[in-house]
Order: sequence, then structure tokens, then C-alpha cells
Amino acid sequence: MHWLFTGHLRVDKLTVKIANLPASLQGTRLVQLSDFHYDGLRLSEEMLEQAIALSNEAEPDLILLTGDYVTDDPTPIHQLVRRLKHLESRCGVYAVLGNHDIQLSHSKAEVTDAFTSIGIHVLWNQIAYPLGTELPLVGLADYWSQEFYPAPVMNQLNSAIPRIVLSHNPDTAMILQKWRVDLQLSGHTHGGHIVLPGIGPLVFHYKKLLKKLPIKWRRWVTFLLGDASKVVRYWEWAQGFHRVANNQLYVNRGLGTYRPGRLFCPPEVTVITLI
Repeated sequence: MHWLFTGHLRVDKLTVKIANLPASLQGTRLVQLSDFHYDGLRLSEEMLEQAIALSNEAEPDLILLTGDYVTDDPTPIHQLVRRLKHLESRCGVYAVLGNHDIQLSHSKAEVTDAFTSIGIHVLWNQIAYPLGTELPLVGLADYWSQEFYPAPVMNQLNSAIPRIVLSHNPDTAMILQKWRVDLQLSGHTHGGHIVLPGIGPLVFHYKKLLKKLPIKWRRWVTFLLGDASKVVRYWEWAQGFHRVANNQLYVNRGLGTYRPGRLFCPPEVTVITLI
């Protein structure tokens, strides 16, 4: 999509406090990338190249990818991995899949195999230890899949041990309140695409807006914005950092762009420092 509709790529930096973080992991730097939608339309080669360069410039200890690498057809994943193989981090690259990555019957296997071929670890209801046993990394199945069962995975971990959780859809933060989640990284929402300064994502006010519009205009708003209720329930978590009960959630705005484009909601590379 043309830069005029996407906005310029932005690096968002934040520091996240984690209780009982081992001294050896103080200052650990993570990079999060999400929602590429690499299909020849929604993400330009120039922005993808820039995102990879900015990620490498951050000199991360770990790179985390949070889903939706393709849109419908998974075939473009083979071209995407030729770009992503240039990502650099001390402890590797880990990923979870999004709803678009499992849309067709063969999508999950094709995306997973492509990532595996360049050394990206795909987690599907699995725990990994790229930073050591004192900070596990949990990767969950997509919320809309038939395999989203966090309990068997989360119950494997001692509640005294901090952990990072990758889950594409931020709505899962409501369910994950049952367990300790020091940092959940999600995407999926694209930040809401259209954000009104001082008000927030337009889709958060979607239902109220429709009721106030003449009936003949409502279908045009629905055409432009889609049915927001089918994307997520908790639009208040559309982007940025949030506390959900005792847990912490960060939602990346993603790289790819859908109609009608982005407004005050630029594509994002996230750099997170743990303390």
C-alpha cells in the first residue's frame, strides 16, 4: 500500500518492569514485529526492508513475531522468509501464528515450515527458553483456532517464575488473567487504523457512531471500517501498553495496512527493554 495511506514507519520504545527478573537478564532488549500481511498489496518492500534494518539496529537479544505474516494465500511466505532471514538477534527469532496464517487447510504447515527453514522457531502451545530457564517464553495457538487451550501450557510453569507470553489476539488477555503473565505481546488490531487525537481508535466508538448516522450512511462506514466487533471485543486494548488485572499487555500496531489506510496510527517496530 502506498505510504500516503500507511504513514511512515515508527520505532516505539518502552521499558517494562518484571518482578523477580534475574540480575543476568536486566536490560534484556526485545524487538516485536507483527501483522505483516505480506501479499503484494498491504506491505511495501521498502517498508519491510526498513523494519528489518531498524530491528537489527536495536541489537536485540531476542526478536518476537506475533502473527499474520500472510493474508489469505500462504504462498507469499516463501518470499517473505527470504527477507526475514536477515533479522539478527543474540538469542534467535521466535514466532506465533495469527488467524490469517491458519486460514486455509494447508496454511499453518506451509508458514511453519517456511519459518523453520530459516531458523525461526514457531511456538504453538509450547514453551521455549531462549533467554534461559529463569524467563520462559510461551507461544499460544491462535485464539480463533480450535487449539487455543492455554491451561495445559500455562500450568506447566511455577507461578514464582516470570514469563513472556506471545498471543496474536489481545482478547486472550482476559482469559490469561488466571495465570501470571509478566508481559503478553499481541498484534491483530493494527492499532485500529484510524486514531483520533485525544479520543483514540475510531473503531472503539464504532457502535455509538453507527447509531448516530443516517441509515443510508451506515453501510459506507461499515464498508470502510469493516465490522469492528468481529476483529476483537476489547478495542480499548487496540494498541500500546495496558495492565490487565495483575498482568501486562503490549499490542503492536503491525506493519501491514488494510483499507481505508492509517491515520495517526503508523506502522510499528517495538523495542522493549526489561528491568
